[in-house]
Amino acid sequence: MRMGKKIQWAAFAMTLAALLAGCGEDGGDDLDRWMKDSGNGLQGQVEPLPAIVPYQPVAYNPDGALYDPFTPRKAVGKSGGFDPGKHVRQPLEAFPLESLKLVGTIFKDKTRVALIKTPDNTVQQVKVGNYLGLNYGVITEISNEAPSEVKLKEMVQDALTGEWTERQASIVQQD
Repeated sequence: MRMGKKIQWAAFAMTLAALLAGCGEDGGDDLDRWMKDSGNGLQGQVEPLPAIVPYQPVAYNPDGALYDPFTPRKAVGKSGGFDPGKHVRQPLEAFPLESLKLVGTIFKDKTRVALIKTPDNTVQQVKVGNYLGLNYGVITEISNEAPSEVKLKEMVQDALTGEWTERQASIVQQD
């Protein structure tokens, strides 16, 4: 057994000597020359940093055109005298607009009709003037261009003032 260990150590020592012999002065000349020559002719083109513009504070002028940031403002829009108490709800107004899906459009009696799929997996036909969604959304346009789209005008109540304002929304057909 002792003889086997001596042979292993001798083999290890010879392998180590062979590896170290390859790392001598003679073998590194090409690498050293390449490292020195690889940077020749290279010059960086770094653009100068932009000039720093100092901060210009704007003084609040209560008589000027700027609004007071600490007072509530009204939402912009026209209500057109909308009264939710006079509105008769339609079946598709029971669903949030995000849960309704446009599955296609067809022509029925020369009128473009949109096919809307509800969360309970029924398909309803709607046309311009019908209501859908929770925000009193009335359909204003049904486009047949790819992808098909149903545009509507919703009426939302301003949380601060209680006034009704219009906003645009749409449902786009997904592939």
